[in-house]
Amino acid sequence: RISPVLNPHPPTLVFPIMILALWGVLMTSSICLRQTDLKALIAYSSVSHMGLVTAAIILQTPWALTGAVTLMVAHGLTSSALFTLANTNYERTHTRTLLLVRGLQLALPLMSTWWLLINLTNMAMPPSINLVGELLIIAALFNWSSPTIIITGVGTLITATYSLFMYLTTQRGALSTQYHLLPPSHTREHLTLILHLLPLGLLMLKPTLVSGLFAYKYSLSKTLDCDS
Repeated sequence: RISPVLNPHPPTLVFPIMILALWGVLMTSSICLRQTDLKALIAYSSVSHMGLVTAAIILQTPWALTGAVTLMVAHGLTSSALFTLANTNYERTHTRTLLLVRGLQLALPLMSTWWLLINLTNMAMPPSINLVGELLIIAALFNWSSPTIIITGVGTLITATYSLFMYLTTQRGALSTQYHLLPPSHTREHLTLILHLLPLGLLMLKPTLVSGLFAYKYSLSKTLDCDS
């Protein structure tokens, strides 16, 4: 909201922040690969995605700003759903350590389906709205400076790696012997997850609900500025 008012940005101020945002994407993604706490992994994942959003907002092009808004909406739903799943695990196992919550597919098979779907959206698998946002940002950054494709490409690769790592660690393998009785999943938990994934699914069918309106407002504001 504030960034268009500060246009044009002074380059001496913009470049260091842009470099920090892109470098932050790599650093926080790398931290996720070595994370042992499930909730900390999801939190660092959000920081990584917001690094892309920060870089896009500073860039101040229609594609970048549209991608930033799209990714914020998409990741807001995805990250919230991941935290919900982490909480359902914590209520049953009373631990967030990844090594201790393994093999839950055997005890909670339907929850494993939710884990798979939400991890796929987190790694921006097509045709998810996350992919639309990331592609718009990556294309805008590439148009600004072509070497940024290396950083964004590596960041995307690491994101897919830690998303698969999180899914395989929590769902596959042998169930820990310290859990003798795990209560089944509740309807309220499935309803909460449906209310996260349903908007994501609907936005896949019509992404312009998020991106088109903002692009129109941005172009209109630029037109009014030129006229004035």
